[in-house]
Amino acid sequence: MGMGFTPKSKVNNTNNSENWGMGFLFIFFPEEEEKNPNFSFTKSSSSSSSQSSSLLPSFSVKSINAIRNRSSSSHLISKAQSTISICVLLIFITLLLFTLSTFEPTNSLNQKRKPPNLKFQEKLIFPPALQGMGSLYRRGTRAMNDLIVAHVIESVTEIELKMFLRLLHRSGITSKSDILFVFSSKSSSFDHAIVEENKSFLKLINGYSKYNKEEKKKNYNSSFDPTRFVDSSFDPTQFMISSKKEKESGEPIWGKKIRVYEDFGNSTELELTRLSYGSVVGFDTGELDPENSLSGFLDHVPMSLRRWACYPMVLGRVRRNYKYVLLVDVKEHLVLGDSLSQLKNRSPESVILTTLPTRKKNSEKKPVNSGFVFGGARGVRRLANAMSTEIVRAITQHKKRNLLSESTLFNQLVANEFVLKNVNLIVSGESTHELSSLIGLMNSNSKSGSSSFSISKFPIVRRGNSNLDISYVFKKYLCSSPLDSIAYSDC
Repeated sequence: MGMGFTPKSKVNNTNNSENWGMGFLFIFFPEEEEKNPNFSFTKSSSSSSSQSSSLLPSFSVKSINAIRNRSSSSHLISKAQSTISICVLLIFITLLLFTLSTFEPTNSLNQKRKPPNLKFQEKLIFPPALQGMGSLYRRGTRAMNDLIVAHVIESVTEIELKMFLRLLHRSGITSKSDILFVFSSKSSSFDHAIVEENKSFLKLINGYSKYNKEEKKKNYNSSFDPTRFVDSSFDPTQFMISSKKEKESGEPIWGKKIRVYEDFGNSTELELTRLSYGSVVGFDTGELDPENSLSGFLDHVPMSLRRWACYPMVLGRVRRNYKYVLLVDVKEHLVLGDSLSQLKNRSPESVILTTLPTRKKNSEKKPVNSGFVFGGARGVRRLANAMSTEIVRAITQHKKRNLLSESTLFNQLVANEFVLKNVNLIVSGESTHELSSLIGLMNSNSKSGSSSFSISKFPIVRRGNSNLDISYVFKKYLCSSPLDSIAYSDC
């Protein structure tokens, strides 16, 4: 008996190891597995019948037929399983190939559709503005005497920047001034906004130039005044300069000179008139204040304070190129006129400050406006240096450093005459006009039907606490003429 059980267990162990190794392929090769059981069954049955012929009764014919029927049925089932497995495999391969074939054309379609969107979202590249720093958005036609430094705080939106620049162009001050933006960080949306407004300004100038040429042909035999245009709030003649004056101007500091000749329809004079507009450049605070000099005193340095650390560097590099400088906050102010005309007879050390309206009627001293400062280049540069020192001094003396506001520090500096003894400080008696008051005058003027009202009478307007949409407020002013709609797409 012991000798009979040994080969049987050996065969079973061998068969189990083979089944474990080939178990995963059973579904694809069922016939291979079917032969082994039959063979083992035949071998085991023959050996068992030879060994135990005397102990077990012989199988009857019916039992043998039943076993054969069972083996044939199991054989059919295994074939069915193999057929189903092959079908499932074919279906899976078909689905996989279909997925791959449909995935590639989708990518090609997306690649074809992406370029128009990427063209609008792509990052624009500009030449450096000065000594390898900054971005030169537009080169001016000549060297300018005035510089407008506009700082853009973190909360300024793209629409606010566009409206600020559009109103600045229409004010006429850019005909004799360069514009320098100071950003807290680089932004492609701001780059697109500045480029779009510069293009709109040139379209506006070219539109009025073509209109003037057509009117000149119509009124060839009669006297024609080139300064008389269609009913519009924009005066293009202030952007024209004679060739004689243009020759007297030097090269612009921000790049090579661009000469643009325009015959503006003056039939009495033979000289050509030329366009006159300033350059538009932009700098990042990291370029003007790379070490972030105030970071050692504050956990977070807001743009309203860091800008004072940027002014000495940029104003020092251009100190020999400009006579007058204007500092303005893009978020809080709108430039609608030429405030720099007040500095014609002032000294280079003079700085003019405007005051803010107060709610207290009996207040003797009004706070000065730190968001709008203009004066001689030397005086503004000295004021910026003093303000940087005042910020550091105040921060080191106060325990609650993060609660100090820029307006409070600026008013403390203005009150300290000893610190500003080398600056001819002039505080204007008039308060900065609020946007709400200007809207009231515009509405009353439109109701009366008078056309004599001009917003250029308000050189600077402060938004204040007003939540009004600037584009909606000035839409009628900016779209007063059919020629304006040619330049601005939102008219």
